[in-house]
Amino acid sequence: MRKLLALIGLVVLALALAVGIKTITMPSRQVAAAAVAPVALDVAGASARLASAVRLKTIASLTDVNANAAEFTGLHALLQSSFPKAHAVLKREVVGRFGLLYTWPGSDPKAAPIAWMAHQDVVPVAPGTEADWQQPPFDGVVKDGFVWGRGAWDDKGNLMSMMEAVEVLAASGFTPRQTLYLVFGDDEEIGGQRGALQIAKLLKERGVRLQFIVDEGLLITEGVLKGLDRPAALVGVAEKGYLTLQLTASSTPGHSSMPPPQAEVSAIGMLSAGLARLEDKQMPLAIRGLSKDMFESLAPEMNGLNRVFLSNLWLFGPVVESQLKKTASTNAMLRTTTALTVMNAGNADNVLPGRANASVNFRLLPGDSSDAVVEHVTKVVGNAGVSVAKAAGFSEASRVAASDVPGFRLVARTLRELHPDVVVAPGLMLGATDSRHFEGVADNIYKFSPVRAGPDDLKRFHGTNERISSANYAEMIQFYHQLLRNAQAAP
Repeated sequence: MRKLLALIGLVVLALALAVGIKTITMPSRQVAAAAVAPVALDVAGASARLASAVRLKTIASLTDVNANAAEFTGLHALLQSSFPKAHAVLKREVVGRFGLLYTWPGSDPKAAPIAWMAHQDVVPVAPGTEADWQQPPFDGVVKDGFVWGRGAWDDKGNLMSMMEAVEVLAASGFTPRQTLYLVFGDDEEIGGQRGALQIAKLLKERGVRLQFIVDEGLLITEGVLKGLDRPAALVGVAEKGYLTLQLTASSTPGHSSMPPPQAEVSAIGMLSAGLARLEDKQMPLAIRGLSKDMFESLAPEMNGLNRVFLSNLWLFGPVVESQLKKTASTNAMLRTTTALTVMNAGNADNVLPGRANASVNFRLLPGDSSDAVVEHVTKVVGNAGVSVAKAAGFSEASRVAASDVPGFRLVARTLRELHPDVVVAPGLMLGATDSRHFEGVADNIYKFSPVRAGPDDLKRFHGTNERISSANYAEMIQFYHQLLRNAQAAP
């Protein structure tokens, strides 16, 4: 017994030593960068111009391409009047109905071009919630240090800050080394088919190959990641795919007075049982690929047990996974998610329906295909009486952009120069962006918005009381300004 206890003690000691060494020696992945002074700005003027853009109710419609046409043309006019120096150096094209493509020719024709993306359209305000806003959602009010209104964050904040940065650079006589494209789609919130997709096709027809794209995406979070006292700038290097499966159960209709005695024979019974199994047996969850890369980038910057656990995923991986799956946002980072969203069956309370239908929405993790999801669903439902079919409009998960290339390092360096306390790490974008349409046009796509957000801010996204602080908006302009200046000097 003593020998066994001694052996166990030696094993525990060896594990503790290995964990300690791994924790201490795990190198930082942060890009070394000396702090730079951000460009001076007229913050009040910039905030006022953003507020003017917010007042334009640019809501796109799936069925009517001309919906809110005056609002979109009003935004175009606002851009032209607000940024005259930018428009003097940019070539402007309207693509489709309201899509905008700007080109700033570079001084080096051999240098691969780059693109910044944003979108003009905004989501509607949920009916009945207007009174819940501290400021009316489309009044574009500047108050208490914030620009309030729908689109201030998503995504006119990005669009206008890009134009502000170009205006400042153009006024200084700056010319980019690489050609810069500004891509402003007009229907991102409903899929981007008329705007960004058409611009991507146009650039592809012209033979344009982009070195990298920066589009809206992940944020600078503060107080969101446990164990990290510093702000975290997560740069999206991929986005999840989108797939809805239509499940249909068929059976013999009949009178409700004589239901079948067997379980799971009725259409509703078969479908309900299958859906319950799908919720119970979801796609596997694991820290792998991109999520592993993200956690290993964050680990050396963390403190306490979080640093120990994330530095030693080889040992503590199952423990970390068990904790992360308890929260919706982190659970979604680690697996292809399953969401039961629509169910229809029957039209009379005294009739057994012959058919029951359900829609199940999946957000695909990079590495999981739509075919693999169909195979998983068919196996888990396990009933030949329930058919499974892909709904139209699905998209596979995006490619994972490289984080060990000049484009990513350029974004990271720019952030670290302007905000030395920020920790930069690659991350996964859970929602869809316009940049997914550019997979065949760009080598790498980075999904990042230089927006600061704490735990209480995240609910404002597509929600009530959307706003951006004037101080943060100035940081956004300074980010794009410095990013292009850094690209100028890059090899």
